[in-house]
Amino acid sequence: HKGDMRSLMCKAVKQINETGQLKLFKSYQPGYGDGEQVRDFIYVKDAAAVTLFFHDNPSVSGIFNCGTGRARSWLDLGRAVFKAMGKEPDIVFVDMPESIKDKYQYHTQADIKKLTDAGYSQEFCSLESAVTDYVQNYLENK
Repeated sequence: HKGDMRSLMCKAVKQINETGQLKLFKSYQPGYGDGEQVRDFIYVKDAAAVTLFFHDNPSVSGIFNCGTGRARSWLDLGRAVFKAMGKEPDIVFVDMPESIKDKYQYHTQADIKKLTDAGYSQEFCSLESAVTDYVQNYLENK
C-alpha cells in the first residue's frame, strides 16, 4: 500500500502469516550486507517512559533524543519476529525502490548522553523482548 503507515512489525506479522516469508531490502552500500542496515529501534513503552520522565521532572527541559542508544539490524528485527511467532526464519531480500535508493539511511542510532545526563536511568527493553511482547500480546491476540 502506498502511504501505509502501519508499523513494520504489524506488516511483518501479516506478511509472515500470509506467505511464510519476510521481505527486507537488499543493501546497495559497501560495508552493509543485505538486511544489515541498522536502526535504533525503540519500543513504544520505552518512548512513553521517557515522556513520563519529563512530566515527572519539570525542571528538565530542552531537546532530547529518544532512542535506546543501540543500533540493531533489520535482520535482528526480522529474526525476532519469527521467533516470537514460533516460526523458523525465512527472510528474502528484495530490490529497494529506485525512489528511495539515494535517500535511504543505512545507520541510525540516537545519542542519549544528554538524556542520561539529565537523570534518565531506566533500562530500555531489548529488541527481542519488545518484539516478543508486541507480537504475542498485541498483534497475534487481536
